[in-house]
Amino acid sequence: MLDSCLPTLTLTILYVLSVWLGTKYMKNRPAFSLRGHLIVYNLAVTLLSLYMLIELILSTWEGSYNLQCQNLDSAGEADVRVAKVLWWYYFSKAIEFYGHHFLCFTEKKNSQITFLHVYHHATMFNIWWCVLNWIPCGQSFFGPTLNSFIHVLMYSYYGLSVIPSMHKYLWWKKYLTQAQLIQFLLTISHTLSAVVKPCGFPFGCLIFQSSYMTTLVILFVNFYLKTYKKSTKSDSNRTAASLDLKNGYHKDLMNASNGFVHKKHN
Repeated sequence: MLDSCLPTLTLTILYVLSVWLGTKYMKNRPAFSLRGHLIVYNLAVTLLSLYMLIELILSTWEGSYNLQCQNLDSAGEADVRVAKVLWWYYFSKAIEFYGHHFLCFTEKKNSQITFLHVYHHATMFNIWWCVLNWIPCGQSFFGPTLNSFIHVLMYSYYGLSVIPSMHKYLWWKKYLTQAQLIQFLLTISHTLSAVVKPCGFPFGCLIFQSSYMTTLVILFVNFYLKTYKKSTKSDSNRTAASLDLKNGYHKDLMNASNGFVHKKHN
């Protein structure tokens, strides 16, 4: 898949088209229930992420990678080992396309298919094709290591959320988004550290990486504020309604019990 960009571009185009056409196709159709498939899919991605996390830690430890800045050719066989696991990281971005198909065709969670998610998944797959062709080791290890850790947590959450009896234990979704934001900020800091104290890693790649991660920070902050500010407001409304009922009345019920309902006057 690395010899030509065509397979990566083709899969990306098919992914975007399938999301767009899938939401239209399923708009007036009942959702499919594929609980077993979802459990297997999320378990598989969780295990793959765990493998990549462990392998990245071991290979960079073997190569005595410099956390502040690591070039592309000083660690010998450890660089090759890092490049091999980063290929799996690149390939995992194609596997993650399948997760959005579940949202479209099986769960009909169209509200979760936002510009942020499509942009993030489509661009990451193509960016990592470039990374594997030109900078497959060295400084490139840091983001995937953090991301693999986050994905172990995230896909574990998604897998457990398919099981109804587990819902009461899944109170930590908000903190997953916070962890993703911290991941992006740490990756930007790590990338810029190689700008401040260079070690031979390509300068242009560092600037592109930090700029791209900044777009993700902006989009994820916007998503976080919209999602959890709205959630907090809904919780407040439910609490207020609950207090009214605990006091023995609700304003709408009180109006009805008096035999009339107020109407707006033109």
